[in-house]
Amino acid sequence: MFYNVFTKQVPSSDGVNTLCGKVYVPLGEVKALFQVAHGMAEHIERYDEFMGFMADNGYVVFAYDHVGHGETGAKAGHFGYISDKFGYKTLVDDIHVFAEAVKADFPGKKHILMGHSMGSFVARIYAARYGKGLAGLIPMGTGGYNPVAKVGILLTKTIKEKFGTTYVSDFVNKLVFGSYNARTEKGSNFAWLSENKENVENYEADEFCGYPFTVSAMQDLITLTYLANTNTVARETPKNLPIYLVAGAEDPVGAYGEGVKRVGFKLHQKGVKDVKFKLYKDARHEILNDFCKEEVFCDILAFAERVI
Repeated sequence: MFYNVFTKQVPSSDGVNTLCGKVYVPLGEVKALFQVAHGMAEHIERYDEFMGFMADNGYVVFAYDHVGHGETGAKAGHFGYISDKFGYKTLVDDIHVFAEAVKADFPGKKHILMGHSMGSFVARIYAARYGKGLAGLIPMGTGGYNPVAKVGILLTKTIKEKFGTTYVSDFVNKLVFGSYNARTEKGSNFAWLSENKENVENYEADEFCGYPFTVSAMQDLITLTYLANTNTVARETPKNLPIYLVAGAEDPVGAYGEGVKRVGFKLHQKGVKDVKFKLYKDARHEILNDFCKEEVFCDILAFAERVI
């Protein structure tokens, strides 16, 4: 191990929460900054191996637990809840405030952003707003346009108004995730995450993973998936920003690859010049924790080396 790991706390953009994160700093020369935005109902400790790999290769790697997740959620005393309203904006702006805090310690270094799953939608919206400050973007395990997203936003809004923002709707959760195991074995509700059964078991046993989202957070999630796939976000993404879309070919979030391709095609159609994607055969949602992880690590490193 040729890096040090430091904890870092930064005030959230919401003015209420404190973002709890970590910064992996290589012992030698710093090539660039590499930020990770994690997914729904998980936390940054699950990215330790990958973050260490990138740090060993000369990158300052940093991440934090989103509001309502991990140590940030534990500090606030709640999981699966972001805000009564506009929580999706908080998730986007928090990427910026945490990145700015790290950049202050490493001025002049290029900034690459990778977002997984929910974090990929946040990262794509972030790129449309703040992308001129990025050297590269990696949406991992992302998805394309969902024709019922608007209905989902309206449904969660209605349920939220009737039962309150912290209400957990089993109906909404099943509506959103109920079909995700359609092409996997049925031994676990989370089998769609990974072909690696040990990874799935670890996820299920982790107190910081797998909790349900409140109806307000589900509204935020659906809003993120909707906004990330709008023409506006694609059009406002910087035309010269290199983008590398990566996903498992058996990932239901990306419609088994078809949704990922649609994302790439739309970005290219709207003028983004450097858009590439790779689908990992037989891999599911969590490609950093699946059988293909070594290949994924090397592919992401190669992209980073190219864009800096």
